[in-house]
Amino acid sequence: MNKDKALEELFLAHKPHFEDSDIFMASLTKRLDAVEYIKQHQEATIRRYKMVMFVALVVGIISGAITMAFVLSTPIDEPLFSFLGGKSNNHIVAGLMIWLSENSRLITAAFLSVLISLGIISIVNNYQEIKAMRYSQQGK
Repeated sequence: MNKDKALEELFLAHKPHFEDSDIFMASLTKRLDAVEYIKQHQEATIRRYKMVMFVALVVGIISGAITMAFVLSTPIDEPLFSFLGGKSNNHIVAGLMIWLSENSRLITAAFLSVLISLGIISIVNNYQEIKAMRYSQQGK
């Protein structure tokens, strides 16, 4: 309690003197401008993240629809690829080959989905880079 009273008295006794100086105002203005720049940058970043998330949603829907159309249009009874060849003495390799041919539809669908997604993401990324280059050239 005494320490708190002592601190309170110390703070009450101290009377700071503020001077209106041009240097202080210039420094304050510079700091406020920096804060405003950071705020604008964060808002732009958040807008960009929202756009990227929306594009990812659209890419997922489109690639899923294309992959589903492909998978549903192929015959179910026949695998998309199979491994026909000589007999193998290694049962692990033969089992792996059989598993791959049985799941060839799923593997192909996953591969196509990833390939389409990467292609669309690449196109969007290139568009954003071109847009950023145009924006930076307009600023000059």
